[in-house]
This record gives sequence, structure tokens and C-alpha cells, in this order.
Amino acid sequence: MTDTFRITLAQLNPTVGGIEGNAALAREAWAQARAAGADMIAFPEMFLSGYQLQDLVLRPAFQADVAAALAALAADCADGPVIGIGAPHVAGGRLYNAWHVLEGGRVAAVICKHHLPNSDVFDERRQFTAAPVSGPYRVGPLRIGTPICEDAWHPDVVETLSE
Repeated sequence: MTDTFRITLAQLNPTVGGIEGNAALAREAWAQARAAGADMIAFPEMFLSGYQLQDLVLRPAFQADVAAALAALAADCADGPVIGIGAPHVAGGRLYNAWHVLEGGRVAAVICKHHLPNSDVFDERRQFTAAPVSGPYRVGPLRIGTPICEDAWHPDVVETLSE
């Protein structure tokens, strides 16, 4: 990696529940980022699955489909920019709202959301587990902190990432 770090921000329009179509959008955007010389491409919260998922995210078959799509996306995009992409994540029998860092054909890091909104149209406390605050992850020599939506508004998360 050079002294320059180029990031592509992919603010696209995923379809709720449309894992295959959303993955295709991600592959297309990744190819464009690669052609532009980006080191990383960043997608929004829950991009791969779409958002708001309501109870669809609680179905084990849907969770397995998301995990398979993440693994396939990582493998297909192994030789180019690192991908940061939001999707549900299951670990230790718990479900998290997470952001996955795909690098070198694998999921290199998973950052799980700490502060879950539960007002207006949001019901994340019923759907997801609040994770401990995550620190930065590495992309090459850089340490990058990525708060997931609500987490950006809370000093405990932002302070941890800035350290």
C-alpha cells in the first residue's frame, strides 16, 4: 500500500431480503472501485441483507443465506479492494447487527453494533444483541474505526475508536 489510501463509498439502494441482488450490486460497485484504484469500498449498515428486516432476520435459514453470501462475496473479490459491508452476524448463538471487513478471500474482521435503537420504526433490541464496543481493525498498515449508525452518536464508542 502506498502513502495514499483511497476509499470508495457505495451509497446504493439494496432490497430488503434480496441477498443475491444486493450481493450483485456489491460486486458491481467493487469492480468499479477496483478500476478506480481504491484500497477499500465501504457499504452501509445491513447492505447485504437490506434494512429494516423486521422478523425475517430472526429466521435461521435467512441467517445462513447471509453468511453464505458473505463468504462467496469475499472469495469472489479476493484480489482487489477490501470490502466493508453491513449484514447480520451470528456468533455464540446470538444475532448481531454487524459490519464485515472482507479481505484476501475471507472475512477478516467483524464489528458488531453496540447501541441498538428502539424507538419510532426501530426495534433492534428485540432483534439483535448489543455487542461490546469494538476497537479499530486493520487494512494494510492503517487502523480504521467504523461505528455502525447509532454507535457514531455515543461517546463510549467514538472514544474507543479514536484511541
